[in-house]
Amino acid sequence: MILSDAHCHLQDPRLAGLVESLLETCRKHCIRRWMVNATRESDWETVAALVSRHPGVFGSFGLHPWWQKERSPHWQQALHARLTSHPEAAIGETGLDRWMPYPDLEDQQRVLEVHLELSRALDRPVTLHCLRAWPELTACVKRCPPSARGFLLHSYAGPATDISRWAGAGAYFSFSPAFLAPRKSGIREAFKTVPLERLLLETDAPDMAPPSELALENIPAKVPAKSGEKTLNHPVNLRLCFAVMAADRGLSETQLAGQLESNARRLFGWPESPTPCD
Repeated sequence: MILSDAHCHLQDPRLAGLVESLLETCRKHCIRRWMVNATRESDWETVAALVSRHPGVFGSFGLHPWWQKERSPHWQQALHARLTSHPEAAIGETGLDRWMPYPDLEDQQRVLEVHLELSRALDRPVTLHCLRAWPELTACVKRCPPSARGFLLHSYAGPATDISRWAGAGAYFSFSPAFLAPRKSGIREAFKTVPLERLLLETDAPDMAPPSELALENIPAKVPAKSGEKTLNHPVNLRLCFAVMAADRGLSETQLAGQLESNARRLFGWPESPTPCD
């Protein structure tokens, strides 16, 4: 079997100089593919370099709502050109965020709709971020539907009652290690209702770490964050999500891995799986 990380940020400066060793550790745990999501124009080239340098690394290009105020006047043309030059790439991470300081939701929606239009025009999947803006995201996707290939609601923590509706609209849902914290038990319960053919796993590394006592690996933070963060999420912690999902679904690891890979290939258009892990 092999496993894939549907959403991470290996281009993050906090992981500088560590990527090779992180991926090698992951490979020892049967994790062989990673979708690395850009967040701003200034990291698109870094993502592209990771894709060219590391087998199994795929790229996604877009503007995260936290960073879109930094965008250049010609960002739309630049994004279109980047996607055209990388025909295997996905779109994102993009979305809506009311949780961030001083959100400009109108501007976020304008930027999001550009991404959704590109998804449809280029027939690419798109990864969506949403915090405290689910009604607005629903309206955006309805007004400007993405590619029929589908879209990923990464680290989905929206209303459990909306899962069926989102799935019907083409959504996939990815579960992250942070959801293993006891206070996130409601999200874990909600994920039990995600259709199996719409389920994916992610790490969002170096963010969204599991409780430190559960982590398979921690990465010491070189400079603690304002939140007091002392460790970063290692992408090998995807194995924690995998074990939990198998238990919650009553499936063997082989059964679940096969379904997850089928889902990832369907959404991202990935080729046949590389050599499986024993």
